[in-house]
Amino acid sequence: MKIRLIAAAAIAASLALPAIAQTVQVGGQPMFPNKTIVANAVNSADHTTLVAAVKAASLVDTLNSAGPFTVFAPTNEAFAALPAGTVDTLLKPENKAMLSHILTYHVVSGTYDAARLRQMIVAGHGEATLKTVAGATLTLSMNGPTNIVVHDGKGGVADVTITDVRQSNGVIHVIDHVLLPAA
Repeated sequence: MKIRLIAAAAIAASLALPAIAQTVQVGGQPMFPNKTIVANAVNSADHTTLVAAVKAASLVDTLNSAGPFTVFAPTNEAFAALPAGTVDTLLKPENKAMLSHILTYHVVSGTYDAARLRQMIVAGHGEATLKTVAGATLTLSMNGPTNIVVHDGKGGVADVTITDVRQSNGVIHVIDHVLLPAA
C-alpha cells in the first residue's frame, strides 16, 4: 500500500511539471507565463538595454497589450556589440522614430514557438520568413538539428540562445545579435 501511495505521488508530481517548466530563467530571473512581455523583461539582468530602448521608443504600452507577439530579444551583450556610440545615439529623443523602427523589426504579430518555427523552416526547404511589425522581413534557418538562426536585412545573423519564453501576450526568443533592417 505504501508503494502505491509513493507511486501515485510521483505520478501526480510529474503531471505538475509542465506548468513549472514553463517558467524559464532569463537574466537570472524567472519569466512568468502569466505576465506580459514588458513585465517579465524588466526583471532580466540580460535585457536592461532592451528595456531602456523600449521605454525610449514609447513601446511599453504596445508590448503590454494583448498581442500576441513573438519577440526576438537581443541581450545587453548584443547591443554592446554594435559600433561604439550606436546605442547612446539611438536613445536620444530625436532618434525615437529610428529606434522604434529597429525595435519593431524584432517583433512579429502572432505566437511562433520554436516548434512552429522549425516546422516552417522544414516546410520552406531550409528557410522561413516572417513579416515584422516594422513591415520588413526576417529570414529564419537552422544551424544544426535544433538551433534556430535569424537573418536580418543587413546580412547579420543572430542565434536564438533561449527559446519559448512564454508570456501572457506571446513568446520571447532570446538572441545574441541586434537585428537591423535593410533600410
